[in-house]
Amino acid sequence: MARVAGTIDVEAERAATPGCAGVVHLNNAGAALPTEATLRTVVDHLHREAEHGGYEAAEMAADRLAALRGSVARLLGADAGEVVVTGSDTQSFSRALWGFALGGGVGRGARLLVDRMAYDSHYLGLLQVGAWTGASIEVVPSSPVGTLDLDALGHTLRTGPVALASFTHVGTHRGLVNPVEEAGQALREAGVPYFLDACQSVGQLPVDVRRIGCDVATATGRKWLRGPRGTGLLFVRADFAPRLRPPGIGWTGAVWEDADHYRLRDGADRFLEFEVPVAAFLGLGTAVDHTLSLGVEAIGDRVGRLAEGLRGRLEAAPGVAVHDGGIRRCGIVTFTVDGVAPGAVARAARGAGINVSVSDAPWARLDMVSPRPTTAVRASPHYYNTDHELDRLVEVVELSRR
Repeated sequence: MARVAGTIDVEAERAATPGCAGVVHLNNAGAALPTEATLRTVVDHLHREAEHGGYEAAEMAADRLAALRGSVARLLGADAGEVVVTGSDTQSFSRALWGFALGGGVGRGARLLVDRMAYDSHYLGLLQVGAWTGASIEVVPSSPVGTLDLDALGHTLRTGPVALASFTHVGTHRGLVNPVEEAGQALREAGVPYFLDACQSVGQLPVDVRRIGCDVATATGRKWLRGPRGTGLLFVRADFAPRLRPPGIGWTGAVWEDADHYRLRDGADRFLEFEVPVAAFLGLGTAVDHTLSLGVEAIGDRVGRLAEGLRGRLEAAPGVAVHDGGIRRCGIVTFTVDGVAPGAVARAARGAGINVSVSDAPWARLDMVSPRPTTAVRASPHYYNTDHELDRLVEVVELSRR
């Protein structure tokens, strides 16, 4: 794809994205539009399955599936043996969390830390593990601008042992970026295992698991990476993996040594599954390689500029309030319109050929509490969006008040 000195050729990207011709897609925090190349990768493999058989087609793609792990590792700053592709971010988090619990990492009376940006499926997983083990969940307060309060984290770590910290890089419901590297330093010094929710950051922001210092990181393929639905990423640090005993094992994740014994495979391989959507995984490989070819820094720069431009337009519109907070922000823009329900704004946008979504409290119940809105419109531009498309959204928002 054509590039100029670290910039993105937006017209070329739009031409390579079939959906751009028919819709203004500003719901990339939900599921981004795939490229024609990603679409073709998926469809071509489905044809091979129909023509040759599912097992045989998978054998034909074995080298590309192996290369996918290498691409994901480069994306995250990890080693290939530390990453696996899964079915979703939630699947990645659930299996790693239960693996930690089954490995003895969460005992009765243990303390589990979360931030206020926690996503529902991650928090629900912690609740379930807590109910099974007798562990308690403690919520680290936010700073006045909405991000994780590092001073409060330090105080919490000094009050007694902590079994696990589960923090969020970017919340699903507003566009602030948490100080995950600084949190990682504090957790390393305290010897606390660190799970990172990178679902809304991978693909739009640089994510370097070494710099962040996390032991586990999870993400999805369908959002900023522009991959197929039904794909997710799991990073497990090599020397942390032996502490995890994931549930639901099979021969790909463990070795059946004799009638009474099995041995989990090394590293992240213990999370491998045999029955996977090979076509979707291959499509994810195409999407990840495309992201790497553009450069995550270039993507982050453009996404950030588009999002800040949208915030400025919305803040200038009468009766519109933006609710992202934070000091560093990203491609998620959340707002409300006086006298108009967020759902009505989203429907008006859809009627004009513009995709946005609505964030509701059950997605992020710890943070979406009064005096903050408990529901808001979420717009999330990607690098293939244009200023003209943002103008169209603002026009619809202004018309919705009339």
